[in-house]
Amino acid sequence: MYYTLNEFLQDWNFESEATLKILNCLTDESLSLKVDNKVRTPGRIAWHITLMIGKMLDGTGLILKDLKTDSDVPPSAQEIVNTYRKYSIELVNAINSQWTDESLKDEVLMFGETWTKEKILYSLVKHQIHHRGQLTILMRQAGLINPGIYGPSSEEWINLGMQPKN
Repeated sequence: MYYTLNEFLQDWNFESEATLKILNCLTDESLSLKVDNKVRTPGRIAWHITLMIGKMLDGTGLILKDLKTDSDVPPSAQEIVNTYRKYSIELVNAINSQWTDESLKDEVLMFGETWTKEKILYSLVKHQIHHRGQLTILMRQAGLINPGIYGPSSEEWINLGMQPKN
């Protein structure tokens, strides 16, 4: 959990940059890759990550400008990147100007339950990480290179002249 806005913002800044690293590796062609009828396409997952910024905070009283919570996946990977970046910046600006450390304890209705704002922020970050992991697997299946996030990816190990770690 986050007990101060600064704790969340530090975590968010790292995790949103990590998400952008991955989103920037998508291609327009990869967005519609369908590996199984039970699995979302890379474009759908990337867009879901983007839209959830607004959707998870929609009922918290936080005023976010021009954030969509539901729309079709754009046909352009760059549009997803640009929208994600815009939403992330808007989230940071809104939290900095509208919330305080004390307001993190406020309770709101979320998914039919009562959650604190700190739990919502924590869940937003973890949700993003969860779907980012799914996205990297689909990217591998599409033949795209994955960037390292918490350490070097296989490709980065090779570029360093080392054997990838198993």
